[in-house]
Parts: sequence; C-alpha cells; structure tokens
Amino acid sequence: MAKLELINLNKTYNPKVIPVKDISIDVDEGEFLTLLGPSGCGKSTLLRLIAGLEPATRGKVVINGRDVSHVAPGKRNIAMVFQSYALYPHMTVYDNIAAGLRLRKMPSDEIRQRVQDVAQKLGLQNLMDRKPGQMSGGQRQRVALGRALVRQPDVFLLDEPLSNLDALLREQVRADLKQLFEKQQAPVVYVTHDQTEAMTLSSKVAVLYDGNLQQLAPPHEIYTRPANQFVAGFVGSPQMNLLSLNCEGNNAVLGDFRISLPNLATPPSHIVLGIRPEDVHLVKPEDTLTIQGEIFLVENLGMQNLISVRVKGSDLKIRALLPASQRWEGEDVTLSMAPQAIHWFDVKTGDRIMGRDRD
Repeated sequence: MAKLELINLNKTYNPKVIPVKDISIDVDEGEFLTLLGPSGCGKSTLLRLIAGLEPATRGKVVINGRDVSHVAPGKRNIAMVFQSYALYPHMTVYDNIAAGLRLRKMPSDEIRQRVQDVAQKLGLQNLMDRKPGQMSGGQRQRVALGRALVRQPDVFLLDEPLSNLDALLREQVRADLKQLFEKQQAPVVYVTHDQTEAMTLSSKVAVLYDGNLQQLAPPHEIYTRPANQFVAGFVGSPQMNLLSLNCEGNNAVLGDFRISLPNLATPPSHIVLGIRPEDVHLVKPEDTLTIQGEIFLVENLGMQNLISVRVKGSDLKIRALLPASQRWEGEDVTLSMAPQAIHWFDVKTGDRIMGRDRD
C-alpha cells in the first residue's frame, strides 16, 4: 500500500531561521493532503524536503516503508508539478509528457500507450502536436499534470499549481484536479495559501504557521473545530470574528452585554470569543443571546451582504453575513448569536478551550 511518512522533519538554516520545525505527518494511499498557510509558513520548504530538493537538518522522509531522506530526488519515484509549469518550450505536448519516460529508457510502445492514456484523461488528444507557446495557461497546466501522471509515481507533489491562472480558469482546473486525483491511489501533497483549494480538494489539511503544524484534520473539522485562534482566523472567508473580552465571574463582557461562559474550573479574567459571520444574524423573537450596535459598513457580495457593526458600549466590531434579500431599518441593528456556534480561545496561548460541536 502506498504511503508517505514524515517523521520529526526539521529544516534549520540558522538559529533564527527554522522554516520547518519537527513536523510529523502520515499520508496514506488515496489521501489528498493540502499544506495550507500564509507566505513564509514553511509549506513550500516542507514540499522541497519531501522531494529531496533540499536536505533535512534532521528527521526522516519515508515512502512505502523506505527511508529516502538521503536518496537523490530522481530516485525517490515522486512526480512534482510546479507553479511555473516548467515545460520545454521547443517540444510538443507529446514530447513534454513523454520526456521523463524517455530519460528512463522505457520501451517506445509503453511510452506511447501511457501518453495516450494520460492525454485522454486530461482532454489533450487534439493538442499533442502543439508547443507550449501555442496554448492557454489552463492547457499548459494540464500538460504539466500529464507529465506527472504519466510517471505513475509513488507520491504526487503539487506546488501551488493554480496560482498563475485567472479566477474562472482556476475554478475549472480545480474541479478537474479533484476528479482526476480521486482516481489515483498514490498519496498527494498539495501546497497552497488558498483556503478554497484546500477545503474543496483535500481529504485532510495541515495548517502551518511559523514552521509549526497548527492542526491536521479533515476540512470540515478544520472549519468547525479550529484547534487554535490562528486556524480560526485563517480558515474561512469572511474571516471569523475574534473578540478579546474581559470576564466578570462566569460572564464575558461584550460592550453593554454579558455572555455566559460554559462551566470552567477557574473562570479567566480575559477570553477570546470567536464566531463566524454566517452564525451572526438579525434578531428573531425566540433568540436569547442578543447584542445591539450601529452598522458602519455594508459590503455587497452578490447573494449576501457582509455588514460590519460597532457594538454598543464598546469599540469592538462584529461582522454578520446576511442574505441579500434581508433588509433592516436605519443604522441601528440588533444581532443574535447562537451560543452553540461560539468558539472560546485562551488569550495567552491562543488554544481552543471549548466551542462548537464540543462540550
């Protein structure tokens, strides 16, 4: 069974620059792992360590039970798709896809069969005689994918392959990728800073920040049960509301309003409340947890309006995502939050204390 294991993988350039800090992750057969995080978080460096393009300072990369930490990139049986496509400009589509197989001196009949199979999967049959300069960005990206697929590797590595495409084309190619890799058995490791790609493509997501693994979980769990304040704020668009509140006894103070905290052994003096804009709505008669405020910004998102509200009695601001058909009178508004939709985070560590789908 195909499997990729990263065991306490570390990359240290100097004591102040450590882009990958003792990360351990397993990617099983058929799994699609996305490394997600902001620029500089270590995700591309981690991918290069898996590929062997950079040596690890310590730790192991294990593919199918074999330690390849000191094996040359060409002998790891991996296939990598780069952000820049990296196609040979003087070669046709057929020759670009076949190039890697020819270097391995495979029989010409097998090369032809593999290239034809991949071209059919990617819809490239009518482009086989073209050169990269005669194709669109989406077509070139499919050729780059074809060159990886034809290898039939033990592991697929993809380094932000959609970042050079425009928004509409990126959406189309993303859907193609999902269907394509659902049929592959080899583990896939995909690097992106785009959370939409991570949430739609992955079977599990590794969120990275400052070289550390913040959370490793399926996309739904990353979204509904973020491990800490960084994950909560990074994953989700619009961004989760994160409000630093004072506490009085077993209540968090939000302007002129009090929100009861779940039972804690020692009530904190400060706490961070997190709630997604889609979980904040205009008040209904049956709601019990309400706050009042003044709307100072309305952003039209088409099907929805994102309203920004200054909470009465404080300088805190909260955003609510409302259906475009929903209307309100004037600038003053009363909002409601479902208690079960609130996440609570420790002020000092940022760790999740309790919240949605838990406790």
